[in-house]
Amino acid sequence: MNHRISFQATGGPEVLEWVEAPLPDPGPGEARIRHTAIGVNYIDIYQRAGAYPVPLPAALGFEAAGIVEALGPGVTGLETGQRVAYVDGPAGAYAEARNYPAKRLVPLPVTVSNEEAAALIFKGLTSHMLVRRVWRPVAGEWALVHAAAGGVGLILTRWLAAEGARVIAVVSSGEKADTVKAAGALAVIVVPRGGSYGNLASEVRQLTGGEGVRVAYDSVGKDSFDASLDSLAQFGLMASYGRASGALPMLDPADLGRRGSLAVQRPTVFHHVADPGDLQAAARDLFEAHAKGVIRAHIHDRLPLREVAQAHQLLESRLTQGALLLIP
Repeated sequence: MNHRISFQATGGPEVLEWVEAPLPDPGPGEARIRHTAIGVNYIDIYQRAGAYPVPLPAALGFEAAGIVEALGPGVTGLETGQRVAYVDGPAGAYAEARNYPAKRLVPLPVTVSNEEAAALIFKGLTSHMLVRRVWRPVAGEWALVHAAAGGVGLILTRWLAAEGARVIAVVSSGEKADTVKAAGALAVIVVPRGGSYGNLASEVRQLTGGEGVRVAYDSVGKDSFDASLDSLAQFGLMASYGRASGALPMLDPADLGRRGSLAVQRPTVFHHVADPGDLQAAARDLFEAHAKGVIRAHIHDRLPLREVAQAHQLLESRLTQGALLLIP
């Protein structure tokens, strides 16, 4: 019998339930995937907690890798036994197996394992979006990366540094500072969990000779929003792609002009890979960067799928470095 994680009401990790989920044969255009590794992401927490409302009862999970177990009518280009991964909706990756649109599956090369794929496909494609569409790294220019030791942050820091950007990494502990320095960060600012970002901009200005950074990648949200804006150089860009600390404050566009003709963007990876051709091309770039050692899959821990509540607690603690995986 197939099982999945579901929730009947929003709330804390305790609302997550292990339930039976019988699977029909794959329908037209679908493939059945037997999951081998599932990625845990903050969007899962936002949905579980009600920050991103979804119809209830609901399933969770947008990122997984596994094996093609069966093909529905009309599916071409895939075969049973093939290793694949995926990165978008509908939610439901927190399951032992599921049926999924075949055209949205990414074949895995021999250079990446299933666990590496589950750690990379969502977080890596988010990083790909940030360094290919949001702001193309320029050698010598300063970039600020919040939560730099997290799942996206480590990949992003490595990628930016590999292309010559001077990365200022923001982390919550000295241990994480060592990790991001090893990933290529030129400078590190430690803001302990629950601490104030009030001095962040002045520290950034000091590190950059008063200029500020060209881009600030901010996945923290409410707590760091103003500090990120204040850290930008004239004509700088803030990419706000997460809200781990809460909803973003209201912003008057005129204030961007007063701060230095700044720009703010709210990018989402789901738009970045909405076209199947764009998805496959971005995935090829991602796995090529991994094969060359430009980036790597940093896995913090692996937990059984049934222990999903513990995984959510761990991610929300902001003590993790790299990706969390659920293993069916």
